[in-house]
Amino acid sequence: MANEQTTTGGRVLRGTVVKAAMQDTCTVAVERYVKHPKYKKYMRLTKKYLVHDAGNTAHVGDKVEIKEIRPISKRKRFELVHNN
Repeated sequence: MANEQTTTGGRVLRGTVVKAAMQDTCTVAVERYVKHPKYKKYMRLTKKYLVHDAGNTAHVGDKVEIKEIRPISKRKRFELVHNN
């Protein structure tokens, strides 16, 4: 039990790879469905994250799962978990 490493986790998001031109990094677009507070209309909001992709396994158009980790660079705070 003393050798077990405990992890607190972090956010896990699902998105689509929109760019995979960098070394060990890809850009993932994550979409949210949000209701406008005044007009009550649902909107799709998209945010792009830089994701650590060791070995460049992801390709543009792939549906992926990303997990929040310690900062790797100025903008990279996620890593690729599951490539569908």
